[in-house]
Amino acid sequence: MIDLNARLTIDKLTSRGEGMAKGPVFVPFALPGEEVLAEVDGERGRLVEVLKPSPDRVDAPCPHFSACGGCAVQTLSPDAYAQWKRGLVADALRHAGVSAEVAPLQRAWGGGRRRATFHARFDFRGRARVGFMEARSHKIFELDACPILAPEMAGAMAAAREIAEKLAGTEKPLDLVVTGTRTGLDVDVRGCGKLDFETEQALIASAQTLDLARISNHGIVLIERRAPEVLSGRVAVTPPPGNFLQATAAGEEALTSVVVAALAGAKKCADLFSGSGAFALRLAEQAEVFCVESDAAALAAALRAARSTPGLRSVKGEMRDLFTRPLLPGELEKFDAVVFDPPRAGAEAQARELARSAVAKVAAVSCNPQTFARDAKILIGGGFTLENVIPVDQFLYSPHVELIGIFAKAAASAKKKRRLLG
Repeated sequence: MIDLNARLTIDKLTSRGEGMAKGPVFVPFALPGEEVLAEVDGERGRLVEVLKPSPDRVDAPCPHFSACGGCAVQTLSPDAYAQWKRGLVADALRHAGVSAEVAPLQRAWGGGRRRATFHARFDFRGRARVGFMEARSHKIFELDACPILAPEMAGAMAAAREIAEKLAGTEKPLDLVVTGTRTGLDVDVRGCGKLDFETEQALIASAQTLDLARISNHGIVLIERRAPEVLSGRVAVTPPPGNFLQATAAGEEALTSVVVAALAGAKKCADLFSGSGAFALRLAEQAEVFCVESDAAALAAALRAARSTPGLRSVKGEMRDLFTRPLLPGELEKFDAVVFDPPRAGAEAQARELARSAVAKVAAVSCNPQTFARDAKILIGGGFTLENVIPVDQFLYSPHVELIGIFAKAAASAKKKRRLLG
């Protein structure tokens, strides 16, 4: 039964960025401490009116907020916002039974997001609607500008719209992954399947007209007019189409600077789930690095970038699925330190092997506080001490938060020194 005039008091902001009232009832765009009027259907509420606003409520910086579903929290004051995001990490650790002090949130928005996924849907006349999803909907919200995109993403929306129009005949839902690089926009089209020759030529022509660096169809390059380059420290890298990339350049710099400082002094490091080498290529300024990654193209990009950059220490690698074949303690014993940055599922299997190993220092990077907490508990159970937990915010106005945990195993370090000394 739908209640069209429910009067609710919002108790907290959830991990999805929604206000939660008793019931529970989840009301997007409502803030803790507010009294609101909402349309309620079961556990879902639609904000109708804020009757008593929170003292932490501010004006949203974007006129499209609450209609466009790209952002979840824009009306929370900066201090309250930082406390909420830090709390997401602290709560996850507490629920997992991990005792650790969580540092204040590091703001790492920089110039904004350097990658966005635009969605395209076609109406019965074949017209393309391109933009982000509406809040709590699969409908497309069309917009011409987005304040959280980096300057190198200028023209991204117009490019996505023109490319979608060239694909109107497919009538399939499309995703257009656009990355802003220092040499131009890199576009990877997903969802259209194999294209005929004429359509491929139309996309290539669009790449010329739009001055794109590269355009691909689900990872298969149609034309690369310039190598789309991003910088990892001082190293220029050309990632494969649509490959994982930290959301902001400032976010990558914040994460890697903490890891490099924490692993200073190590002579041999392993970079697990290494991607295109964001950590490895910086660590190679001070140590030999061994990369392990399941994506062959990403690994190749990192190794190619390392070979072409003078002054780096040795960077080698292996293609390997660490979910099914984690590095074992015998393989890990050659490394002084390890960094791992897995997908949202975390690195449970690898954490278990690290817990059994003699590695002295581990830097764990995560985009999911819950799986990080699970993996941290495994490492602590194996004798590691969790020295630092640092939350990093590069996903402005979203409920996502990155974090870094630095772990040390003193007994392992002493054991390794004894073994090296004979």
